[in-house]
Amino acid sequence: MLPLKTRLSWNATRIIATTAMTMGKESKRHSSLKMGNLNPLVKLVEYAVRGPIVIRAGEIETQLKNRELEQQVQYFCVSFKKTMNNSAENNKFLTIETLNPRILDVEYAVRGPIVIRAAEIEKQIKGGNHSFPFDRVIRANIGDCHASGNQVPVTYIRQFLAGCTYPPLMDSPDFPSDIKQKVERLLSVCGGKSLGAYTESQGLIAVREDIAAYIQERDGYPADTSDIYLCNGASDGIKTVIKLLMNNDATKPSGIMIPVPQYPLYSATLSEYGAHQIGYYLDEDNNWALDIDELERAINAAKDRCTPRGIVIINPGNPTGQVLSRENIENVVRFAHKHRLFILADEVYQENVYLPGSKFFSFKKALMDLGAPFNQMEMASFHSASKGWHGECGSRGGYYELINIDKDVRVQVNKLISASLCSAAWGQAMMGAIINPPKEGEPSYELYKKERLDIVNRLKQKAELVSKLFNSVEGVKCNAVMGAMYAFPRIELPEKVINHAKSKNMAPDAFYCFQLLEKTGICVVPGSGFKQKPGTHHFRTTILPPVDQMADMVEKFRTFHMEFLREWK
Repeated sequence: MLPLKTRLSWNATRIIATTAMTMGKESKRHSSLKMGNLNPLVKLVEYAVRGPIVIRAGEIETQLKNRELEQQVQYFCVSFKKTMNNSAENNKFLTIETLNPRILDVEYAVRGPIVIRAAEIEKQIKGGNHSFPFDRVIRANIGDCHASGNQVPVTYIRQFLAGCTYPPLMDSPDFPSDIKQKVERLLSVCGGKSLGAYTESQGLIAVREDIAAYIQERDGYPADTSDIYLCNGASDGIKTVIKLLMNNDATKPSGIMIPVPQYPLYSATLSEYGAHQIGYYLDEDNNWALDIDELERAINAAKDRCTPRGIVIINPGNPTGQVLSRENIENVVRFAHKHRLFILADEVYQENVYLPGSKFFSFKKALMDLGAPFNQMEMASFHSASKGWHGECGSRGGYYELINIDKDVRVQVNKLISASLCSAAWGQAMMGAIINPPKEGEPSYELYKKERLDIVNRLKQKAELVSKLFNSVEGVKCNAVMGAMYAFPRIELPEKVINHAKSKNMAPDAFYCFQLLEKTGICVVPGSGFKQKPGTHHFRTTILPPVDQMADMVEKFRTFHMEFLREWK
């Protein structure tokens, strides 16, 4: 008889093989991500709590309910190794010297030194013992709608979440009937009809059904619930997908193309995973569009140092606020196909489009519209509860759709996510509420429509106002805020201040932003934290503060900027 470990491994393999046969025939394609080049560390992950036996139990439950067999496998055998060191208090085992060196390379400017200093200033102001020439800090550093103090929660969304977390509330005659029905539907797929239970690793099927319907309505092409994965904010999903693309080769690591400027999540994640960052510059003079010649330059320059595996596109842009045209997107798709790159489409701001004439086009729609061979390309699209006009950041709700993924890779993805059991059920419910709003004629619709229009109109007003005001300041150039939640003005700095900042081992725009904070209380993020073209200097500000506060902020900025230039000329 074979040893127990061998038998368990064989049984797991047999279950996987059997299940894979039920997944149906997939069309042949030019695959950039398959078992042969999947991150080898992912293949080693094992997790018995949601392993083969649990999978089989789920299959039986599904058959008993006469439901269609879902295309997922979660297989694991337990492998647990205990390593503990009892070190004396004055002889720490974990020090800066012994810490994972990749952690030291991680940077995240959105919550970096300037933001830490802003919190210290706020504390001093609150204590009453300060000499600052202002009485409050204007936090324009992060896209957190509710924290801005300018947005109240959407009634429909909060009523839905309230009903999910405390169902007796629905006994009230004031609780809208359409929300009651949605709450009952969601809770019917929760263990024990409670949001406190673990969910399926991919997420609640009711929410995934709603997301699939949303995607199909948006793009005109069907979406499958087995391709949709709920996660703790889009960031969690992005890190999961990037992990799949790692080759674990220290001599020639995986390379991921990221825009410059970029959202620091990407550079931080790639540093953490030991991947190579292939930065491509966005075209600031063309509303931050992607230039194909620049993409070619970037990938060709990197090929000797890494194995290019994927390309990240953020649309609408963060920190740059652009909305890509259909033509630009299609050209990027052709480029990715030419170089066999996995597409990571960060589309969390898809509902934040302000400039007349601008329109959001998803990368999935572009793939499908282009037809063969592009419609067989592999990609992941990400969306979030944190952005849009509702801005429910704290809920940590999000999802990603995996498109045209190899069936064997899908098995590994399902195995990998099962090690975390599931994303937070509250965030899943939040995503469900956002993605499936009230329809015309339903009791909640009119109030929902009114609240939505009010929030969206304010965002549009501020998007137009911010770029207009910044462009009225000498030495400042700001592209139109077409979408997302940010402006990314370019500032011209005197050579004297550039040299001074460098002597302090600081980026010039970081020095500028520190001075701006200390003199005015305005907290923004230096462009160097997002990476930028050498020789240029920027900062990112949100458009979230109230209109009157935004106007006041820019006037304070104008006064500071002119005094700063005079001081350093």
